[in-house]
Amino acid sequence: MIEGFKAFVMRGNVLDLAVAVVIGAAFTQIVNSLVENIITPLIGAIFGTPDFSGITITINNSVLGIGSFINAVISFVIIAFAIYFFVVAPVNRLKDRVAPAAPEAEPAVCPECFSEISSDANRCPNCTTWLRGPNAPVTA
Repeated sequence: MIEGFKAFVMRGNVLDLAVAVVIGAAFTQIVNSLVENIITPLIGAIFGTPDFSGITITINNSVLGIGSFINAVISFVIIAFAIYFFVVAPVNRLKDRVAPAAPEAEPAVCPECFSEISSDANRCPNCTTWLRGPNAPVTA
């Protein structure tokens, strides 16, 4: 059982996941600081209040923290915006520069009906002729 656990932990994807979690936690601190120390005060300067947690609705002596929910939604949108524009978009641009997109494969042509088909097809979807596999005709 110990050997199986060692094999599981030493697989590449587990180590990659561990590194991603640690880097994600560090990045979360950076983004939270950006939201709390820069963007939220800017929202407060524009709209008059940076904190909506005081907005509540009382129904039958139950207090609904609508303002806290609004704060969470604003934080989520800002974090998603920051991650997209500061991480996802630059990485995608870098990938496009490093490795250009591979050209699309030419479609195959069915020998019976001459229609274009996928080059991976075992059977023609138009005339159902077998192209590969155990039922494919033997050609000389």
